[in-house]
Amino acid sequence: MESARDKRYMNRKKYCRFCKNKEEIDYKNVDLLARYITERRKIVPRRVTGVCAKHQRILSTSIKRARILALIPFTVLHK
Repeated sequence: MESARDKRYMNRKKYCRFCKNKEEIDYKNVDLLARYITERRKIVPRRVTGVCAKHQRILSTSIKRARILALIPFTVLHK
């Protein structure tokens, strides 16, 4: 029998939203890229986001390009 604790930790299957919706990843789309970086500006791993390996590679390259063009900051400024 499953206990209440087991039910609490059941996760639904993650899916790649780029494969499902046929979305394009572009370095100029800062709003989209901001979903895949943390508050401290680190790239979120695919095990957390559920993005497939192919799109995770494209996503990380796009984030790095946006950082170089100063569309997204590299780090957070500390006071």
